Amino acid sequence: MQILRCVALSMALALLPGAAFPQGKTAPKDAKLYFITPYDRQKVRGGFLVRFGLRNMGVTHAGDDYQNAGHHHLLIDVNDPIDPKEPIPQDKSHLHFGAGQTETLLDLSPGAHTLQLVLGDAKHYPFEPPVVSDKITIRVRQPLQRGK
Repeated sequence: MQILRCVALSMALALLPGAAFPQGKTAPKDAKLYFITPYDRQKVRGGFLVRFGLRNMGVTHAGDDYQNAGHHHLLIDVNDPIDPKEPIPQDKSHLHFGAGQTETLLDLSPGAHTLQLVLGDAKHYPFEPPVVSDKITIRVRQPLQRGK
């Protein structure tokens, strides 16, 4: 029982520095994150390709802790700003590309949607200063009807 307490205490103490001091890796001031496709106000149909662009930084896998490198996160219809002291959430509106992907095939419901990219560090925290794209708006059209 004493050993279990020591192990639990050691694990808790090991986690404290990370909780008290989030990753907050610095990014070059000239880093730029942007969409290659689609472009702002573009009309798309069905599954469409989203390609991510990044300048003056590198793309790597989540968990890889390299200087001036991170991985992409795609925010879909997110209005709230990202908290720089918290990891980027992972849900249907916050897509993670931790394998170093620089594009994805996206299938959204018809209508207007916003897209924004955020670069995360090895532990999914935003960089300091944050490396984010401009938010773009796209309009997804109804799929084509076949056989009518």
